[in-house]
Amino acid sequence: MITLSCREGISLLIFLLLLLFIYGAEALLLAGYVRGRICRRPGKSKLFSRCYLVLHLAAAIGIGCWLYGRFIEPNWIQVNTTTIRTPKLQASGLRLVHLTDLHCDREIRNEEKMVEIVNGLKPDIVVATGDYLNHTLGLPHFREALRRLEAPLGKFAVLGNQDLKWPSVALLDGTGFRRLNHEIVPVTRGSESLGIAGIDYVRSHIPVDSVKALPQDRFNVFLHHTPDLIEDVCGPGVDLYLCGHTHGGQVTLPWYGALITFSKFGKKYESGLYRVHETTLYVNRGLGLEPRPGPQVRFLARPEIAVFDIVPEQP
Repeated sequence: MITLSCREGISLLIFLLLLLFIYGAEALLLAGYVRGRICRRPGKSKLFSRCYLVLHLAAAIGIGCWLYGRFIEPNWIQVNTTTIRTPKLQASGLRLVHLTDLHCDREIRNEEKMVEIVNGLKPDIVVATGDYLNHTLGLPHFREALRRLEAPLGKFAVLGNQDLKWPSVALLDGTGFRRLNHEIVPVTRGSESLGIAGIDYVRSHIPVDSVKALPQDRFNVFLHHTPDLIEDVCGPGVDLYLCGHTHGGQVTLPWYGALITFSKFGKKYESGLYRVHETTLYVNRGLGLEPRPGPQVRFLARPEIAVFDIVPEQP
């Protein structure tokens, strides 16, 4: 079961109380109740005028942020590229593209743009880390989009927590993606070899012994929906851990970051690149939105496609 951490709960409560105060005060002002009472008091008109302007300005900024977060940012995909140098590759590099949290719904959102962007990046490998559907009506365009993705060395995926809602639906059928669950697949090109391992999301404890036993002389990529296993599997056998789930908060605040991540680590691994002992962790913000009644907005957490150029270490 996914729960809020104490810090996330407090930050969300403060944020909601702030919104309630701003829009509640604005509603009262517009209704005339506050203005009528204050203006009838001698010496209060200047103070009222300043408060009135401040509250109107705050409400206007809030409405502008909502319009931006509702209609602009959810459709504004960001491509982030990371170069990883490793002595475990010798001859040539590989390009891997990571997708997550598509949350396909009744209407098409970012699926078409995703296909265009990913194929334009010319990846060798494409991986996906879960939460593919918000509604079964999104299944046809989800499958069609994933089917059209081109990756000559293979396409691999694991399932996320939202995918547990559809136990009778084979989500990845017809997409060309190979589902990995406690499975390790070697990917080779010429003399180079790379391992892809993955574990589906489950609500109970996940055994990770097979991941810890990955060969240390090969570059290994581990796929899981959440960052919650990073401190269990980090080590020389897991070079790159790819996940999503947090949406980067989906709504973030300047200088503070994500309000909610739904990770057991809270804000510790909320989005982006981290180094955890000998493992590189990347938490992708994903492409979609939480299912309703979750907020259908993104704010300072743009949808993301992550690109990894894994190249030989320079002498």
